[in-house]
Amino acid sequence: MKTVDFYFDLSSPYSYLAATQLAALERTSGCAIAWKPMVLAAVFKSAGNTMPAACPPKAKYMLDDLGRWARQYGVEFRMTSRFPVNAIKPMRLVLAAESEGRAGAVALAAFRALWVNDRDITDGAELRAIAKEAGLDPERALAAIETPEIKDRLRAHPDDAIRRGAFGAPAIFVDDQLFWGNDRLHFVEAALR
Repeated sequence: MKTVDFYFDLSSPYSYLAATQLAALERTSGCAIAWKPMVLAAVFKSAGNTMPAACPPKAKYMLDDLGRWARQYGVEFRMTSRFPVNAIKPMRLVLAAESEGRAGAVALAAFRALWVNDRDITDGAELRAIAKEAGLDPERALAAIETPEIKDRLRAHPDDAIRRGAFGAPAIFVDDQLFWGNDRLHFVEAALR
């Protein structure tokens, strides 16, 4: 079984859109998804890239484009009023859930909270709700996100992604092949075949 490394930042709306399609990719290709949260600002800095929304015409286009992709995928999407979001703690929560096989469930719950329901995923009560929705013990999960091991793992993911050639999110790898963006999933599927 092939593994697809899915590097994402919860604050990236295009990562959200791609994430909504990963269960179907797993079903059709038989792959396994490795959920790898990363701090996108670190990737941008290393690559000399900038946030698309920093350019006003690009930001306007991006809002239209996000809506088109949400309709294409048949998923809900609402631009969060909290953008940009410092999603460090919820991304640590994704890592804390790995040992229970719930990383994807946490990521999807956090994505929905931010990009569908416009909730504050940095708030402790919201983190507890995300953990509970994903089937975790909220208190144990929130304690885990403060451990050095989880913090170190989150720090390592951007470095790994950069080393492999990432410059933005989502960055999706099949072996050493990089596919960037939610609109490259058909190429990911082809690479898996």
